[in-house]
Amino acid sequence: MISAIVLAAGEAKRMGRAKLLLPWQGKTVLEHVLDQLLHSQVDEIILVLGHEAEQIRKKIPAQDIKIAINPDYQEGMSASLRQGLMIIDEKAEAFLVVLGDQPGISKEIINQLIQAFHHPRHPKGIILPTYRGIRGHPVLFSSQYRKEVLKLKGDVGGRQILKDHPEEILELEMSTDAVLYDIDTPEDYKEYLKRAFPGEGN
Repeated sequence: MISAIVLAAGEAKRMGRAKLLLPWQGKTVLEHVLDQLLHSQVDEIILVLGHEAEQIRKKIPAQDIKIAINPDYQEGMSASLRQGLMIIDEKAEAFLVVLGDQPGISKEIINQLIQAFHHPRHPKGIILPTYRGIRGHPVLFSSQYRKEVLKLKGDVGGRQILKDHPEEILELEMSTDAVLYDIDTPEDYKEYLKRAFPGEGN
């Protein structure tokens, strides 16, 4: 069983408005991220909300998605990861850390990460996508790292785990640079609107 923890609790200070609710291909940015996950090989989706949680909650499909509220969203990504892991299914073999502001991530990318994790020829505990050797998101962690992630502090996501376990990382080269881009600023959003990511599923 594979779970996905979608980080969507941030304040979006650099954007200046609720970036997850910005329009993207007929939906909101966050709806698109969730839609790709719902149509992927992920078995469980946990959406972590914080800033403007109620406003965002009203706009998302409720089916098959667990909601976790992060009251400490100002602490950054680690607090959101903790909230997600607290309600993860105990049968989960691994969890994907997914950014809520990365609508260029297709179900095909997600499935490639999951298939690599299950592949017997390279039994690694951390699978991350790269494009031309540059690391991106989302990152898949074996559940063996759950306790370590629960101890993380600050706005680091899973970066500290990557530093502590370099030998456990499998880098998976992707055919698209979508894994490198998220939306932090109005300029990022404008650039995103100009881009056409292959395999995105309109």
